[in-house]
Amino acid sequence: MAEKSIRFGVLGCAEIARKVSRAIILSPNSTLYAVGSRSIDKASRFASANGFPPSVKIYGSYEAVLDDPDVDAVYVPLPTSLHVRWAILAAEKKKHVLLEKPVALNVAQFDLIVEACESNGVQFMDGTMWMHHPRTAKMREFLSDKQRFGQLKSMHTCFTFGADPDFLKNDIRVKPDLDALGALGDAGWYCIRSILWAADYELPKTVTALREPVLNEVGVILSCGSSLHWEDGKVATFQCSFLSNLTMDITAIGTKGALHLHDFVIPFQEKEASFSAASESGFTELVTGWVPIPSEHTVMTDLPQEVLMVREFASLVRSIKENGSKPEQKWPILSRKTQLVLDAVKASIDRGFEAVEVQY
Repeated sequence: MAEKSIRFGVLGCAEIARKVSRAIILSPNSTLYAVGSRSIDKASRFASANGFPPSVKIYGSYEAVLDDPDVDAVYVPLPTSLHVRWAILAAEKKKHVLLEKPVALNVAQFDLIVEACESNGVQFMDGTMWMHHPRTAKMREFLSDKQRFGQLKSMHTCFTFGADPDFLKNDIRVKPDLDALGALGDAGWYCIRSILWAADYELPKTVTALREPVLNEVGVILSCGSSLHWEDGKVATFQCSFLSNLTMDITAIGTKGALHLHDFVIPFQEKEASFSAASESGFTELVTGWVPIPSEHTVMTDLPQEVLMVREFASLVRSIKENGSKPEQKWPILSRKTQLVLDAVKASIDRGFEAVEVQY
């Protein structure tokens, strides 16, 4: 096993931090070094409840984690409204930044984060875990195959889950001062990223939000959708919601084939994930079935996708530390494109569902 060389500090005790802290521990090239919260009691309870090794340092402030000279990188699962402050400060303290999504409240804030990371030579990556699953690479091979899939024509994606009454009243994702983007930021981020992924990260020309989004009493989005349009005629739609049954679907349709999956954000199982691929589909002679029937593909992995994310991030950090490499620019570019589209959807909602141009 490789040396656990990259030492992570975790800023905050959000629910998602439980999962990513576990991933840091399981990753072969990282170690969970410190956790900080606004009180040392909360940080201690968090560490104890999640069975952290006794070697993990416990801090009663975020600043203390950033001031620890032995912390190489930080994972930041704080509310979106706090990202710009703490991600910038982390970069200024020369800590590499693994930041939860959505990365910011708007692209202007995100640009400040990227500027801080670039000027301090630290790696940035957002926490979109499914990007690192080997299934994603396999699906990319199919979408890139001109003989089997052809040219992308349309993309439809959905991420919804049924939040309980406590969530809808108290969770940070429904609070305008903490996560003002609500379901659009939390679930819509994944939908937008998947659409861009299928389109090989070509930005749409225009975005038009679907009418009748559901807002709570303080104006935070609980459910919404949007259509996206490209100059070459490609179209996409997505729906995201805190108010519907758990659904994580992707349908990508090309001129010669189609891709389907039903668990793109979090696979049904940690160590395997499947997708369906169809090529040159048609009906039987009596129109009683399909020929050929879509094929099912299962991709195995020894490590969960969040561990693979941490491993990739830690590998980039290690290369910077030990080899003097430049930070990988792919990840902030993908984050920025996702944020640009998200901003456009929000602008379309705010402007009465008019079409909004997306400009890089």
